[in-house]
Amino acid sequence: MQRMRKLQLALIGAVIVVTLGYALRSGITTAATTTEPKQQQQSQPPEGLDYTKFLHSSRNHARLPCLLCHRRESNSPRPQLPGKSGHVPCTGCHAQQFSNSDSPICTICHTDVKSGAVKPFPRLKSFSMKFDHARHVKMQDVSCATCHRSARGGVALSIPDGFNAHVTCYRCHTPRAQSQGRDISSCSTCHQLGSYRRTPEFAQAFRVGFNHAKHQKVTCNECHQVMAGMPPQRQVTSPQPLNHHARPRAQSCMSCHDGKRAFGGDDFSVCKRCHTGPTWRF
Repeated sequence: MQRMRKLQLALIGAVIVVTLGYALRSGITTAATTTEPKQQQQSQPPEGLDYTKFLHSSRNHARLPCLLCHRRESNSPRPQLPGKSGHVPCTGCHAQQFSNSDSPICTICHTDVKSGAVKPFPRLKSFSMKFDHARHVKMQDVSCATCHRSARGGVALSIPDGFNAHVTCYRCHTPRAQSQGRDISSCSTCHQLGSYRRTPEFAQAFRVGFNHAKHQKVTCNECHQVMAGMPPQRQVTSPQPLNHHARPRAQSCMSCHDGKRAFGGDDFSVCKRCHTGPTWRF
């Protein structure tokens, strides 16, 4: 009887040992299989992130100051790509990607990673322009002619556009320039995130043959007024075109062509001084 009892206890013990051993081995295997994918996942870019494209609007990039990457050492109108000395400051956040020359992140700036060939500075597509006419006209050495030139045979005035616009702006916005304790040399002084839309040189008034070159004795502020706090496209007013009688407190052709300062008024016998051709119409 005692012998049977001992055999039963021995059999139960063996079953327990085998069961514990199997469970232990299963746990180790499961931990290994769950840990390995995590390690592999950490060495790869997060899902949905494309390192071949640079986005200023990404959460991490948008919070960085422009001068951190685009340091102005001269008044060259064309900006320089960041990272000319050891890929600083990009490696501050992307050290893991820069340690591998085959990383897709290299193709953001380089056409050929091995030779180090660099892409030209891209066109500005993701930045809008912010400019305050009211602030600039208060300056003694700034006038309309500082930025605007005669264009299209004198009919229109040019509008600074593209990288060449920096040539005019950099007269004052030199590297590390200060104004009222504020740095005015950074990109963010004039640019902000948003789609770029070029201001056109054409206006409706040009259809009646108006020519700025023929009105050199007339100053800009006799026809155009600067409106503070308005969007860029509405900061400067213009006389109402194609309408002799303007709205109250507005200007039109008749503001000058009133029969006193210049010909005009309601004397329609002189219409051909402005309007030419047998079929012209409003």
